[in-house]
Amino acid sequence: MRPYVEGLAARGLEATAVGLPVRRAEDAVPVYRAAVAAAGRDLPGTVIGGQSYGGRVASLLAAEEHLAGLVLLSYPLHRPGQPEWEQRTAHWPDIDCPVLLLSGESDPFCRIELLRVALDRLADAKLVTYPGVGHGLRAVLDAALDEIARFVAQLGQPAGASGGAPEKGLGVTLED
Repeated sequence: MRPYVEGLAARGLEATAVGLPVRRAEDAVPVYRAAVAAAGRDLPGTVIGGQSYGGRVASLLAAEEHLAGLVLLSYPLHRPGQPEWEQRTAHWPDIDCPVLLLSGESDPFCRIELLRVALDRLADAKLVTYPGVGHGLRAVLDAALDEIARFVAQLGQPAGASGGAPEKGLGVTLED
């Protein structure tokens, strides 16, 4: 996740990589919560997110806590070839913050047409897709980081307002 953290820093966003244990996503939520606290961040004023499994963990935490925002990179909507997605989004209606989803249109873990249907479970979501990109966004990293920076800048701004957002930390998950 180093390129993400460094790229966000270059855009004026403080970011922290969070090492997560690889097990059931629900079991990793306390680890993510503890990492946010250890970084000295207050959850309601923080934007969290993650790539793939880390995004699933971050979304589960967002369903339990009020956050400033949530960024999901290559969300693993379903297993490759198994388009059953309802279980991996059952918690989405409990997410009460703005959500930015960035996904490759050729991601075997996330058929875009299914993701568009699943978006109805989120109260405030924006989806950005990248043609020809699979699972992972390194091929379009600068564009993805620009989207994240715009998303964070818009948080807390009245409709139609422009300018910088209140300072927010961004937790970026790292799969170990």
